[in-house]
Amino acid sequence: MADAETPTDPIEVLLVEDNPGDVRLAQEAFDAVDRPIQLTVATDGTEALDHLRTAAPEHLPALVLLDLNLPGADGRTVLRECKSRPTLRHTPVVVFTSSEEPEDVRGLYDAHANAYVPKPRDADGYFDTVQRLDAFWFSTALLPEVGRS
Repeated sequence: MADAETPTDPIEVLLVEDNPGDVRLAQEAFDAVDRPIQLTVATDGTEALDHLRTAAPEHLPALVLLDLNLPGADGRTVLRECKSRPTLRHTPVVVFTSSEEPEDVRGLYDAHANAYVPKPRDADGYFDTVQRLDAFWFSTALLPEVGRS
């Protein structure tokens, strides 16, 4: 019997990020956490929306990490789509971006972002932030079952 604290199936995380360096840091940081994470990367907003629209319910992400400034559909568009679809509206969307502009922060919370986290400026800070996000969303917070409205 599996320990309730250690899921046997990987937790699905969608990273929407166009910067290859940030993608690599996220992959390395999630590889270092103490639980199985299936990290799917979308390099632009259009790819993210395609993934979210076509994924089987059991493969919808448990968490979306969303950059703001993306080619194709931007982060605002992806967030609006997530929060308007019944199968996704309860999925936490964390805006993970380099912008710290007050109007961006307010606007994205107004659009129902679950959190707004500025990207750290160095690798150590990036690892620490990803580990804190992992610990909060997958150890502290209770999340609805994936694919349920």
